[in-house]
Amino acid sequence: MRTLNIFVLVVVLFSVFAQKVIAQDTSYKERIEVLEERKNQITYQEKEALKIEVEDINERLGNKVISQEEANILKEDAAKKRALNIENRIAILENEIALLDRNKGKTLILIEADTIHGDKIRFGVDINGKPAFSFTSKKWKKEIKYDRRTYSDFVLAIGLNNTLIDGESIEDTPYKVGGSRFFEMGWQWRTRVFRNSNFLRLNYGFSFQYNGLKPKENQYFTIVDGQAELAEFEYDLKKSKLRMDNLVFPVHLEFGPSKRREKEHSFRYSLQDQFRIGIGGYGGFNLGTRQKLKYNRAGENVKDKLKRGYNTTNFVYGISGYVGFDGVLLYAKYDLNPLFKDAIVEQHNISLGLRFDL
Repeated sequence: MRTLNIFVLVVVLFSVFAQKVIAQDTSYKERIEVLEERKNQITYQEKEALKIEVEDINERLGNKVISQEEANILKEDAAKKRALNIENRIAILENEIALLDRNKGKTLILIEADTIHGDKIRFGVDINGKPAFSFTSKKWKKEIKYDRRTYSDFVLAIGLNNTLIDGESIEDTPYKVGGSRFFEMGWQWRTRVFRNSNFLRLNYGFSFQYNGLKPKENQYFTIVDGQAELAEFEYDLKKSKLRMDNLVFPVHLEFGPSKRREKEHSFRYSLQDQFRIGIGGYGGFNLGTRQKLKYNRAGENVKDKLKRGYNTTNFVYGISGYVGFDGVLLYAKYDLNPLFKDAIVEQHNISLGLRFDL
């Protein structure tokens, strides 16, 4: 009976081992088929990349940025590079196929950090197709595009704010130059206009603008016969400030060079350390106007926050522009709409400061 039990156990173990061998044989053959398919994809990828490079060279030739002789040299170099890429990448796959076929899939493989299995990333070592040690983590599924035409940035701007008054110079402004400031933050998208050139871009998005004005000489804003006017305050003001909050939608045409950074499966245009200039405008809505007053009354410190219309314009629109390097830019904007509706003397908000594209 004992001999029979041992025989049955041996038969079961042999059967399990045979099933594993068959499964492993099927597994490595499937891997070889996948590698063979990747060989065909390599030639297609490199040829498409060469086609885009040649189109870029032809456009530069048409714009007279380079000569015909330089264009021929660039095309020849690009063709040589792509041919070598095909040769080297296919050689790597052929060596891997030969290794799998020779060892019937029984190989010692170090799994690199970027080895991908489905929706996970593995770290570890495989011995004969079995993990001796591994660590698995979830990853973001994100397809790498060969070319990205649109990028996005967070925009932050800060600086001085004031008004231009009809018939008066900026030196005669009734508002403090250093104390009147603006702040802006928003999000923008940047899309290159031409397919094979990044010299011209269209920038568009949305921003929240906060324009502040601090009157001089103990004055504050009050409404007289439906008009917003500056008047003397009855107490000594420690602070007097009017703030307009706007939601606007800027659009700019941006000019400037860029660096083309090319990788095996993608290329990108970079504006790092590059000169940029943008010209455009904005339009939007006034979300609210408020006035803040701080003063001392009978020995008591008083803070008044008055949220009223103050007869400010509901719809805001204007022109703006910037110039600078990388993400640090000198920024200016000017409201074409009057600050106050139906005002006897028109005032237009104007701002100058720094803008950061982060």
